[in-house]
Amino acid sequence: MKALGWTLAALVAGMFLVQAWFYSHILWWAREAPTATAFMERRLEQLRARNPKAVLRHQWVPYARISQELKRAVIAAEDAKFIDHEGFDWEAIQKAMEKNERKGKVVAGASTISQQLAKNLFLSGERSWLRKAQEAVIAAMLENAMSKRRILELYLNFAEWGDGVFGAEAAARHHFGVPAQALDAEQAAWLAAILPSPRRYQRGQRTPYLESRIATIRSHTRYAQLP
Repeated sequence: MKALGWTLAALVAGMFLVQAWFYSHILWWAREAPTATAFMERRLEQLRARNPKAVLRHQWVPYARISQELKRAVIAAEDAKFIDHEGFDWEAIQKAMEKNERKGKVVAGASTISQQLAKNLFLSGERSWLRKAQEAVIAAMLENAMSKRRILELYLNFAEWGDGVFGAEAAARHHFGVPAQALDAEQAAWLAAILPSPRRYQRGQRTPYLESRIATIRSHTRYAQLP
């Protein structure tokens, strides 16, 4: 019985240390920019498995040098209640659960920008309840330690926008040949539309699905509130 008690105590202490490690990084990144994320490192490993000389395209740019159009488009597409929630959109979660239950499988998610950033910064791409729980904890940490503006700045700088293309600056230059601050409304909506599957689409590619998605995003950007 005593051995079980020590084992449980060790597990609790280990979990506490892991969470403290996450939070210490978040506190640092509230002021300083990360050089890379866990997701970027995994993608680089995958790319180098095919080509040992592969590199990622990424360039940090401050919030002020990212197009307002892109900020609005991403919020409209990914997290319409970004300004108002504390890391979780409970209404969207309920709707996703109901849809998944009707379909009998996972076909919809409800991750906020904060949750997506948590996953990109620290976690693996595996789907499990344990990883989802850890994502939720980290998202709460992000919301506690950072402003909404900083969360969005980090998200836009580390989102994947193509095969080995990360962040708004690299995405704007790769897909449209312009800096992130020069993206117009149509270009911004296209980038927001491909976020769920960024490696599926080539530069400027248009499909019926993307056209529909872009139109929907553009119709909602007027309502997107920026931090």
